[in-house]
Amino acid sequence: MNFPSNCIHHITVCSGRAQDDIDFFTQALGQRLIKQTILFDGRYAHYHLYYANATIDPGTVMTSFPYSRVQGRPGSGQVYATAYSVAKGSIGFWKDHLDHHNVMHAGIQERFGQKYITMEHPSGLKFEVIEDPAEKRKGWNAGDIAASEAARGFNSTTFSCREIGEEESFLVDAVGFRKTGVDGDYHRFEIGPGGPGSTILLKHEPQRAQGSWTFGAGTVHHVALNVPDDAALEQQKAYYEEIGYTDCSEIKDRNYFHSIYTRSPAGVLLECAATAVGAFAKDEAFSELGQHLLLPPWFEHRRAEIVGMLEPITVPEWHPGVTVGVRGTQSGMGPSHRDAVFLREEGQLVTKN
Repeated sequence: MNFPSNCIHHITVCSGRAQDDIDFFTQALGQRLIKQTILFDGRYAHYHLYYANATIDPGTVMTSFPYSRVQGRPGSGQVYATAYSVAKGSIGFWKDHLDHHNVMHAGIQERFGQKYITMEHPSGLKFEVIEDPAEKRKGWNAGDIAASEAARGFNSTTFSCREIGEEESFLVDAVGFRKTGVDGDYHRFEIGPGGPGSTILLKHEPQRAQGSWTFGAGTVHHVALNVPDDAALEQQKAYYEEIGYTDCSEIKDRNYFHSIYTRSPAGVLLECAATAVGAFAKDEAFSELGQHLLLPPWFEHRRAEIVGMLEPITVPEWHPGVTVGVRGTQSGMGPSHRDAVFLREEGQLVTKN
């Protein structure tokens, strides 16, 4: 498979309360809230919230299911942590910023020669900011985080593995990564040009108990890799099945992208995603991204029922207000920035301003 640069398309987590999730991603991590919709599966309505950098580049989109109904069980076979790239020399700012916002973190550490900080989401999810001079994407000016110091997109994601060998073979043979280093318990794999957005780490934890695989607060649901189009999804599905990974799903319509899913040998659910025509601007204008609760056409007739199931939420003042469930806005968080979104033109992912 010929994956584009910025191989990670998006990452989806199960968090706890919706308000805690919004506060963490927009204030602690300084991301832009770009989309409010709902989980497309199941009997109960749950938010599906999307966050990204200033220009909504591929490899910057975090999606979250605030899912307090069931508590997940962190463990092996899951994503251990998700890392965002920040500018070289900014790690001291991030320590002070996290302290100011009372975010639990483990202080400044180093891995593969790069300084990083591991922090904790209110639901227990682990995130990192890691200095990487190769990061060129544009940060979002989020209140007390300037664009120059912002978390600009995914640097890497780390899988917890009881055994490394079979997961390594999957990444190399089934997906096309190459192994580029080992640092203690961490094994690094890169694809394409490597670097930010194209790196997966395996953390060897042979004694760690298996984590849960269902929806559950405090766990990562899946990691999605970026593919060019639906034909590439069909090609990758056929290839998975050819080499023995026969549990790959059919292509699913996720409105903003189309997807297939397979569970990797260690247990992490891996998606391949092809951005749909129009992407995140297909159902609202660039200037209104993240402002409205959006439902797919097949749910629109149930809007009143769905809204009644959802937790009221508040977004920072520097994000435009929401039209559903809002209790007001928080003040003093700084100005908004220009609107942009990535779209498909002639089969390619490009940035539109």
